[in-house]
Formats: sequence, C-alpha cells, structure tokens
Amino acid sequence: MSSLPARSVIEFSQFDQLRDAREIIFSEADALRQMGRALGTELCDAVDLIMSRKGAVILTGMGKAGLIGQKICATLSSTGTRSHFLHPAEAIHGDLGCLHAEDTILALSNSGETEEIQRLLPLIQKMNLPIIGITARTTSTLGAACQVVLCLGDLKEAGPHQLAPSTTTTAMLAMGDALSLVISKARGFSPLQFATFHPGGSLGRRLTKINEVMRPRSEIRVTGETTSIRDAFVKLSLPGRRSGAVIIVDDANRITGIFTDSDLARLLEERREEQLDQPISQVMTGKPTTILDDASLEEAI
Repeated sequence: MSSLPARSVIEFSQFDQLRDAREIIFSEADALRQMGRALGTELCDAVDLIMSRKGAVILTGMGKAGLIGQKICATLSSTGTRSHFLHPAEAIHGDLGCLHAEDTILALSNSGETEEIQRLLPLIQKMNLPIIGITARTTSTLGAACQVVLCLGDLKEAGPHQLAPSTTTTAMLAMGDALSLVISKARGFSPLQFATFHPGGSLGRRLTKINEVMRPRSEIRVTGETTSIRDAFVKLSLPGRRSGAVIIVDDANRITGIFTDSDLARLLEERREEQLDQPISQVMTGKPTTILDDASLEEAI
C-alpha cells in the first residue's frame, strides 16, 4: 500500500508565507476581474431561461465543482429560487427520478469533460431539460450540450504548482453568485423575504415582528397610576420569569409610564423606602417610547 511522502521541511518564513498568500489572493482577484470584463449577454440568457420555467434549478457537478454547486444551490434557495443539488454519480443510479419536466439544469465542470457529467448529459437531453453550463471551455462536451454557456475563460490555478482547484472554483462560485443575485433582483426578492428564509440569522432577527417575541399583557404587570410601588410589586406578582417592569396606565387604559426593577433598586440604594407606599405615578418614567406590535425589532431598537 502506497503512503504519502514524508513532509519536506523548508525554510519558509512568515514574510514568505504572507507574500505567497497575498499573491494567491491577488491572482484570484485578477481572474475574477478578467472574467467579469469578458461576461456578456449569455448571463441574461441564463436568467431569462431560469425565470421562464416553473420548476427548480438543479445543480450538478463532481468533486470540487460539485461542492461549489452545492453552495450556489444554497444561495439560489435562500434568495427566492427553488433549487436542489443532484450528484452526477448518484443520478445514474436512480436519483434522476427527482427531476421534473419544468426543471433547469445548471452543470459545473471546469474542463467540460468530467466523466460523470459526460455520462449524465445524454440522459438529461432525453428528458428535454435545458442545460446551463459553467465551464472554461465552450467547445467541450458540456459546452456543446448546453443551451447557455457561462464561460470562465482561460484561468490558471493559484499557488506554486498551479494544480489544486483554486482560481477556477473561485470563478465558478463568483459566476454562480452573479447569476443567483441577478435572478433574485429580477424577481423583486425583498429583505423581508430574505429574513423569512433566514430566521436564525442577524437579518432575520432584526426583521422579526415585535408581536412574535413580546410577552402578552397577561404575562406582564400592569397597574393604575394611584397604585403604590409596594402593591405594584407585591400584589401584581406573576408566576414564571419576571417581566422586569411595571406598565402604568390611566383610567382610559392608555400607557402613561413605566417603572422598572432597576428603578426600584435605585430607590432602595438611595434609602428612599418611604416612597414605596406612594403612588407609583410619582416616581415612574412618564411618556415612555412606544411602538406598534407589528413593527420589526429593528424599528424598535
């Protein structure tokens, strides 16, 4: 059984490491600029094709291209375009059954000659599904089978040996992002819709409606203006976690003030215990800022 060669130990200072790392980043950035300048209306054709069909966008790719395809798939799904990933090797062993008549195929292969993709293409063509390809070679097997080709151009991999997929996969990802986000804009996809698909993200939390997270009135302390501070905290005690404040309302049930646990602590620290039996309206914070419960947390904050 073969084994990996012993790791070579070379003189590789931090200065040299940073120099190489920066060169790799700069070379990939230059490749993206080159690809962006060369991009033509074929991207618009891809947008039109996807938007004209009622089905999902099916991503497929092998190896590193497949991993990039999965990320593009996730971006499409999270920005309003239904999308799934189909592994090309699994496709010919039954997974083709997931395809539907209105789907669009988005296939990734730098060379356009990936064996598993070559085997998959005739099967897709028999199903009369349109194919969009992301590849470096428009004349490749993949390129020839596509209705639209998004060409990466002649790119060299980054790094000292220019072997590991790096520049090409970065270019694939950028092309996929460009396609996904242009489609998203064309669909009129809004930040609120994005938040719906990302409830656990920071944007999702910011755009959450107040009424989705607030405590209902039955779980907070509400009292009239003439109630003493002592009674507000003793007689209005509720089971469960404390709300941290007492809401004060007038005879018309309108909010006129708020008195917090911190206000109570400050009163005791200043040894003003005699005020505990005074009307809470004398020490409350009057005219507190209020907001409608269908506003977002971002608006509230």
